[in-house]
Amino acid sequence: MTSPAWRAPEPDVAATGLAITWLGHATVLVEIDGVRAITDPVLRDRVGPLVRISPDVEFLGSVDCVLLSHLHADHTDLPSLRMLEPGTPIVAPHPAARWLRRAGFEVAAELRPGEETRVGAARIIATEARHDPRRRPLGPAGAPLGYIVEGSRSAYFAGDTDLFDGMANLRGRIDVALLPVWGWGRTLGPGHLDPDRAATAAELIAPRIAVPIHWGTFALGRPWRPVDDPAWPARRFAELTAGRAPAVEVRVLAPGACTEV
Repeated sequence: MTSPAWRAPEPDVAATGLAITWLGHATVLVEIDGVRAITDPVLRDRVGPLVRISPDVEFLGSVDCVLLSHLHADHTDLPSLRMLEPGTPIVAPHPAARWLRRAGFEVAAELRPGEETRVGAARIIATEARHDPRRRPLGPAGAPLGYIVEGSRSAYFAGDTDLFDGMANLRGRIDVALLPVWGWGRTLGPGHLDPDRAATAAELIAPRIAVPIHWGTFALGRPWRPVDDPAWPARRFAELTAGRAPAVEVRVLAPGACTEV
């Protein structure tokens, strides 16, 4: 099933290729063939009890769409969405549209796994993800998603997910995989990838490049202490992937850093 597309300015013919900028946590600016998409934007220093422990990164410029993987507060942050230009189209999991409209956002597309839409020259394909669908304590539920952003190249944003067999179906079609490798605490609950399971995901998907995300950005504020070595999950993921999937190039980015493909 294909949802209605919205119009975005057609990119310049020369504006081709893929650039990835990691802004921290699960927030990534994906630029492909002149289209700018931002994933799970969290652009503030604090989200509920979580405080930013990585250096501040100022996000500048407009985007053509927002991709929301699920409705947890550290991924669908309403104040951060309000920091973007009014009317910026949002792609969200089904059935989040009504809740987002009540919050003041016009949702252009509401997708289930396997559905897709287009933004300018880019094709946006919703994929399966395995994660808690509820926004606690009393918020709505929406089936978690990953996304493939596809044009002349392709990027896979896994969102928050655990391993699932369908990851193998992505094999051979992904240039860059954005894989979560940790969270914000000392331990991980179900529905997440740690460095070991993320390395297995890289082995299953076999992208050209893997970029670890969802690490070293937030921690619980006082009276809790942040982890002593926030970069450890990314380093460990790189080590494990080198052993299991040596053809996959791992690029570990600092918050605000960009890599081009």
